[in-house]
Amino acid sequence: MKLKISTIQLLVLVACILVPCLVHAQPGFGDDVDDVPIDGGLSLLVAAGVGYGVKKIKRRQFNKQ
Repeated sequence: MKLKISTIQLLVLVACILVPCLVHAQPGFGDDVDDVPIDGGLSLLVAAGVGYGVKKIKRRQFNKQ
């Protein structure tokens, strides 16, 4: 019985072996670093996205009538 390995299977095997070795989590910061909240501009972007979505839905429903 011959063992036939395709190129894609070989690449997947190599990736499964190498990727965990290459990807490491960043070590934690010391206690002297102040944490900064992400909120602020992010909440404005979410609100703008929701408003834009509502506008698109209303326009789509208006054009169907």
